[in-house]
Amino acid sequence: MHAGDCFASLAMTGTKSGSAAESSESAPASADERRPDGNRPDGAHPIGGRSPDLLHSAGFRFAMVYAGLLAVSAAVLAFYLWWATAGLLDRQTEAAIRADAQGLSERWAEGRLPLLVLTIRERLEQNVDDDALYLLVDSNGQTLAGNLRGWPDLVERPDQLYELSVTRAGASTVAEVERYDLPGGYHLLIGRDVQARVKLRELLADSLLWGLVVVAVMALAGAFIVRSLFRRTLANVSATAAAISSGDFSHRVRVSGRGDEFDQLAETINDMLDRIGRLMEGVREVSNAIAHDLRTPITRARARLEDAALHATTPDELHGAIERATDDLDGIVAVFQALLRISEIEAGSRRSAFTDLDLGAVLEDVAEFYEPVAEANGLRLVLDVPANLHVHGDPAMLRQAVTNLTDNAVKFSPPGGEVRLSAAVLGPVVEIMVADQGPGIPLEDRARATERFFRGEAARSTPGSGLGLALVQAVAHLHGGTLRLEDAGPGLRATLSLPASG
Repeated sequence: MHAGDCFASLAMTGTKSGSAAESSESAPASADERRPDGNRPDGAHPIGGRSPDLLHSAGFRFAMVYAGLLAVSAAVLAFYLWWATAGLLDRQTEAAIRADAQGLSERWAEGRLPLLVLTIRERLEQNVDDDALYLLVDSNGQTLAGNLRGWPDLVERPDQLYELSVTRAGASTVAEVERYDLPGGYHLLIGRDVQARVKLRELLADSLLWGLVVVAVMALAGAFIVRSLFRRTLANVSATAAAISSGDFSHRVRVSGRGDEFDQLAETINDMLDRIGRLMEGVREVSNAIAHDLRTPITRARARLEDAALHATTPDELHGAIERATDDLDGIVAVFQALLRISEIEAGSRRSAFTDLDLGAVLEDVAEFYEPVAEANGLRLVLDVPANLHVHGDPAMLRQAVTNLTDNAVKFSPPGGEVRLSAAVLGPVVEIMVADQGPGIPLEDRARATERFFRGEAARSTPGSGLGLALVQAVAHLHGGTLRLEDAGPGLRATLSLPASG
């Protein structure tokens, strides 16, 4: 083999070993990267009654996630800094050794040993940084050229880089060298003095290690701060829940006013508590109304039965008393059926019966049913319904709602008056309006008119249970609509607004 080709192939071997050395130098960085996670305290034993709450609380988990993310971010940054500094210096040194090897290989090919010796001496004289290391020896180990005292004992293989302590100019230093074997038993050592780089690497390693320690401490401190903030925010919700469970329904979650997610949660919980409070108040009012309104028909039925038992002398008198008592009891059953229907509607269980329908046909059916009743009361029922009143809903529930409104209008309108049943499409909404010319509902009573069992002064003398408008309101809410009660001047106008479909 030609000597120059042999030297060049050895130089290429040095390139491969340089890559291996770079990978070897990266190992301490990986170890430092793993160090913070390895030193993170865990496995603490619970002490006292509430210690397990700390380890299993959501606040503690969030805090540990925060600390872990911060530690991992710091480790990644430290690894990058190591690779960008110490790794860069390593790669520069290896590139310089390979460049030297390539140049000396060319000189060997041109003039063999004399020219190689001359080139080494010239390079040593021209080395301004005083970091170049060369040593050329013969087969007996005698020095032919170079600035090293002797061949290092550890350098035995020509296919790898060595970082070791060498002596030059009477002083010990750290060098990175590579061996090249030449034809004729000659051996060449090419390297660089890396004492300054080693000190820089040690300084960088210490700095990164202390930096990771500081980051770990800050991560733990930040984690406990996050946990404290989390607990303080949840303590507000917990205190409210405890007050509600003890019976204080006036307590609400405090809103900070920052508009963050916790404020949104507080507002949602407060809305829920307001609704629960209204439902509880409704239950109390319904209970009181049932006790008050049903007491009269039950007492009346009982009195009629007792009177018949004591004073009825014929079967016809007894049968008539039983029928009147049965009518009273049927009225009570009808009240309970209305209450159950309202509860069923409010629970949303009727949504399974929703379908696309034309409200025009529903309104025509209701008008056809009540037209004879209106004529019997001396009223005129006017129907004004356009085409294509398409909604998505429960046909039976909507028919019941319109029936209740029309029944109230017919019931409270004076003879000679007019009841108007109309509808209109207003953009995405279909509005059904029932207007009468009766006494109407005073403004101060309209807010309570849809409450169960509420009856205004004008309705005290008329038959009814006070559940008609409550059912209409429930049907409107079930369909995502609203019920408005307005002054018709004279009379009342009830407007049922429903989302249009199609």
